[in-house]
Amino acid sequence: MSDVISQDIDRVLITEEAIEARCRELAAQIEADYDEKHITPFIVGLLKGSVPFMAELIKYFRHPIEIDFMSVSSYAGTDSIGDVKINKDTDLSAKGKNVLIVEDIVDTGRTLAEVRKLFYNKGAEDVKIVSLLDKPDRRIVDIQADYVGFSVPNEFVVGYGLDYNQLYRNLPYIGVLKSEIYE
Repeated sequence: MSDVISQDIDRVLITEEAIEARCRELAAQIEADYDEKHITPFIVGLLKGSVPFMAELIKYFRHPIEIDFMSVSSYAGTDSIGDVKINKDTDLSAKGKNVLIVEDIVDTGRTLAEVRKLFYNKGAEDVKIVSLLDKPDRRIVDIQADYVGFSVPNEFVVGYGLDYNQLYRNLPYIGVLKSEIYE
């Protein structure tokens, strides 16, 4: 970790290689579940954090998929403020579709609960969630991802799409941010 950005990282929690391997496994599991029902998934990435994870994940699908993006916000700095705001809605309709929401991390659960409800209100047939990370110790809302890459402890993690004040998303791994950066 000799580059400038890595100097702010206390330690690497999940390596790039582990993420890639887990994405292959998740894609195979998800695709098998959808293939069994003869369904084309409508994959919706939640901007901006899901982008690296979604890009890695969809590389391993062998069958057609539809993709779109949605931008929602509920954070200010390190804190979930509890008010979920839709900044950009999907371009494609979710009506009658089997939506797979791609998220970087399930933290408090507030954002995902609202987004899931929104898709059902839009007429989605089914809504599932795949998340790179799960942080169950921070859960406020009772929601679970259907597919999870890794469970992480209650530490401030960045990289592979996860940020602190819009920084560190470009790290190719998941790292624990040094506390002096955000305190």
